[in-house]
Amino acid sequence: MVFIPGESRLLLQDLMVALIPIIVLLFFIKWGFFNAPLSKKKLPPSPSRLPVLGNFHQLGLLPHRNLRSLAQKHGPIMLLHFGSVPTLVLSTADAAREVMKVQDLLFCDRPESSLYRRLLYDGKNISVAPYGEYWRQLKSIIVLQLLSNKMVQSFRKLREEETALMVNKIRDLASSSVPVDLSELFVTLTNDVSCRSAFGKKYSEEGSGREFKKLLEEFLQLLGSYSFADFVPWLGWVDRISGLDSKVERVFEKLDKFLQGVVQEHVDKQPIQLVGKTAESEHKEDFVDVLFRIQNETTHGISIGNDAVKAILVDVYAAGTDTTATVLEWAMSELLRNPNVMNKVQNEIREILGCKPDIEEIQENDLEKMQYLKAVIKETLRLHPPIPLLVPRSAREDVKLNGYDIAAGTMVIINAWAIGRDPATWNKPEQFEPERFLNSSIDFKGHDFQLIPFGAGRRGCPGIAFAMATNEFVLANLLHKFDWKLPEGKNWEDLDMRERPSLTVQRKIPLLAVATSCTR
Repeated sequence: MVFIPGESRLLLQDLMVALIPIIVLLFFIKWGFFNAPLSKKKLPPSPSRLPVLGNFHQLGLLPHRNLRSLAQKHGPIMLLHFGSVPTLVLSTADAAREVMKVQDLLFCDRPESSLYRRLLYDGKNISVAPYGEYWRQLKSIIVLQLLSNKMVQSFRKLREEETALMVNKIRDLASSSVPVDLSELFVTLTNDVSCRSAFGKKYSEEGSGREFKKLLEEFLQLLGSYSFADFVPWLGWVDRISGLDSKVERVFEKLDKFLQGVVQEHVDKQPIQLVGKTAESEHKEDFVDVLFRIQNETTHGISIGNDAVKAILVDVYAAGTDTTATVLEWAMSELLRNPNVMNKVQNEIREILGCKPDIEEIQENDLEKMQYLKAVIKETLRLHPPIPLLVPRSAREDVKLNGYDIAAGTMVIINAWAIGRDPATWNKPEQFEPERFLNSSIDFKGHDFQLIPFGAGRRGCPGIAFAMATNEFVLANLLHKFDWKLPEGKNWEDLDMRERPSLTVQRKIPLLAVATSCTR
C-alpha cells in the first residue's frame, strides 16, 4: 500500500536525479561495503541495491509487476531494502501460507508509517492499529457488530435503491446509444452505498458533494504515497520541501472537520433516537449509530473515543468504496473482452431471474443459484486483486522463515497479484476462465492461499461479506437488464487493459460501453 505510486513517484524520480553525484561518490568509496554480509545469518536472496535508496529504483510505476519480475529471478522469498527498511517480498501461495497462517502471530503487526499515523488518527482503526488488546477488541466489534451478516443484510434496501438509480441512468443513455462511463458509475454507486452505510446519508447530491468526493480522492491518494521520512529518515526534509507534509495536514484537517460534523449530527440526534427505540428500528442504524451505542456500553473492554469513531469510519469507507468499484470495473472489462463468457453468465442470470423487472424482486436465494456469476467474480479477483500487494505486515520479533533468518521489524509484502498468476498453481494463468472455479472449492475468504485478494489470517479483511453483497447484486442487475458492447468501431481485441497506479490498481483508461435494454 505504501509503495503504490502517485505524486511521490515523480518526486522520487526527481530526487534520484539530484542524488546522482552523492550516489557516484558512495560507489567509489566502497560499493562492496554495502553488499558485504553483516553477519553469518542466512538471509533470503536479494537483488543488488543502490546506496541510500536501496531497491526503490526497481519498483517502477506498477510495483506488483516489477516485484514479480524480480521474484522470477531471485525466488519467491526475496529480501529487498527500501531506504533503510529491510523488506521481505513473498510471491507464492506456500510462502504466503507460512506468514499468514503457520507463523501468523509473528507477522501480524503493521510497519510504522508517519502518513498512517497522521491520516488515520494515530492508528486507531482496524487496518493499521498495532497488534494487541486494543486491536483484538476492535476487530471483535467490527466483525460481530459493524460488518456482521445481520448488518450486511440490513443494508439490502439501501443497495437496491442505489443500484436502481444507476440502472435508470444507464437506461437513459441506452435509449440514445450513448456510451456509458462504467468506471465513473461504479465509483459513484460504491461511494453512495458506503456513505449511507457509514454516515447515514450520501453527499454526492449536495452542493458540496463534488468537493467532498475530491477530498476523499486526495485522502486515498495520500494513503498510497511514499514518505521519505519513513524509509530514509535523514531525507525527511524532502517531504516538507515537496509539499507532502503540508498536503497531509490540509487533507487531514478537512476530512476531520467533515467527520466531526457527521459525529455531531448523530450526537444531536441521540436523545431523539433513544426515546421509544424498538427492535424494528434497529436495522436502520448506520455505522455511527452502532459505534455510539458501543461507546455508551462498558462490556467491550476498550474505550472508543470520538477519534476512534472517526478512524473506524474512515477505514470502513475507504475499504468499501475504491476496492469494490475496482472489482466491478475489472469484472465488466473482462466480460467485454471475453464475449463468450459474457453470454454464458447472462444466460445463467436470465434463466434464474426470468422476467423479474424490478430490482427489489431479486432475492438472496436467486444470487446463491448464480454459480457462474460467482466464478466470474472469483476469476476477476484472481487476475485483478484491488490491492495487489495487500497491506504490508511487519515481523514482531526475529524469526525463521523457510530456513531464512528474518529480523524483527522487517516489512513483509505479499504479492497477491503474482500469486494469482503463478503458473505453478494455475493452468493458463493469464487467461480469463471462470470455469476453473465451477468444480473447485477454492474461495477468497482466506483459507486458500492461492487466492487471497482480501488477505488472510488475523489481519484478513473483515469486510468481505459487505463487499461481495454489492459486487454480486450490481453485476447481476447490469447483466440481467442490459446487453453490452464496446463503442462503435471498437472490437474486444481493442479494449485497453492497462493499469493506472493508485491506492487500488484501476484501469488506466475509463471503461466505456454501450448498453442496450434487454428484451429477452
